[in-house]
Amino acid sequence: MLKVAGLRAGYGEVEILRNVDLVVNAGDMVAVLGSNGAGKSTLNLVISGIVPAREGAIEFDGQPIQNASPAEIVAAGLLHVPEGRRIFPNMSVSENLDIGSYRRASARRAANRERVFSFFPRLRERTSQMAGTLSGGEQQMLAIGRGLMAEPKLLILDEPSLGLSPLMVEEMFTLIRRLNNEGLAVLLVEQNVAQSLDIVHRAYILENGSFVMSGTAADVRSNADLKRAFLGL
Repeated sequence: MLKVAGLRAGYGEVEILRNVDLVVNAGDMVAVLGSNGAGKSTLNLVISGIVPAREGAIEFDGQPIQNASPAEIVAAGLLHVPEGRRIFPNMSVSENLDIGSYRRASARRAANRERVFSFFPRLRERTSQMAGTLSGGEQQMLAIGRGLMAEPKLLILDEPSLGLSPLMVEEMFTLIRRLNNEGLAVLLVEQNVAQSLDIVHRAYILENGSFVMSGTAADVRSNADLKRAFLGL
């Protein structure tokens, strides 16, 4: 579904990503794991068309997208839920959700809103509430729900556990697993290594702009270098 080959990208004279290769298959749950500054968010921005690729190819659903606009990429079904949620704080929960279907699936807005509420019942209770007054966990639910409104074929989740309580992190990962179990392909970009490896099928480890390790979740989890570098074991 998503294929990245030989990707290089950066800002100005600074190169951030170097020779990045990545594959996400239909129905897959893949993690990109790494510490702050490794290049995870830059990778998301390049795939989403916000930052241009300097070299390499990106294909989504069999079509090249490395030169496509963000709007065209969304219309194709690749949705990116950014780090920091980026909800509209002075708009209601309902209005934030409706914005998610602006570019794609607007004809099925009501049905998709009900689907979002089935995943996040708390949002139904707060439809008229201003989004900025929600808790951090509820704002993250809203950000993901807004992405689901566009009927994504692939959902990129950038640091969905950031800033959440341990209990809410557990709930968020359970919800992400449920989304994937219902057939949605997910690219989970996280620095929460241990819990991410509990729910994904495969994982890539990003360090200084390059992948230094990849494989099944079980293989990556058992790697001694990973345990020393990320888990302190």
